[in-house]
Amino acid sequence: MSLEQEIKLQITTHDKIDISILPWSDKFVVGDIETSHLISTYFDTPKLYLMNHNVGLRLRQSGGVWFQTVKNSGTVKDGLHQRDEWEYELNSAEFDLEKLKQTPLKEMMADPEIWPNLITVFTTDFIRQTIQLSLPNNTQIELAYDRGEITAGNKVQVIHEIELELKTGSINELTQLAVKVSALLPVEYSDVSKAKLGYQMLTGLASR
Repeated sequence: MSLEQEIKLQITTHDKIDISILPWSDKFVVGDIETSHLISTYFDTPKLYLMNHNVGLRLRQSGGVWFQTVKNSGTVKDGLHQRDEWEYELNSAEFDLEKLKQTPLKEMMADPEIWPNLITVFTTDFIRQTIQLSLPNNTQIELAYDRGEITAGNKVQVIHEIELELKTGSINELTQLAVKVSALLPVEYSDVSKAKLGYQMLTGLASR
């Protein structure tokens, strides 16, 4: 289990952002911009048991690699998302049940009325560009630019956002970086994760 801490910035224009032109000092950038195609499938029961218990479950494919991820809802304030995460690489697109038993899903997995009823509830499909930044106070941050869509039943919404994830170091450096990005790009702080947006689409609530 790890603590995921990230600031989500919703892009307020449909125009594609060129993150390569952001004025980072060369001394802060580690490596090149990396591009990946991420497809995630989110699971729940027809009555949305996981959502109602503040936990999420997904399978994500990146290239030829699969990951299973469990997250709790954690806390969200002013775009800063902090939540516990259990993520494991898989050998195939099948859940590793022993690993899942090490997560908050353990109890529901033992319930024959719940676990066998898992279904796909929504999917995300987007291109991610990432920049790794090494900042003062031994702080490492990943800037991820996501552009794609989320599909829930016959509903589709655009994904167009930047996530700033604190890998190690100072939360203050993370918040300061978000302020700088906000001054450079047409963005606004968002308290809505991709998973929450998917559930809002399912339940018909306002998306943002």
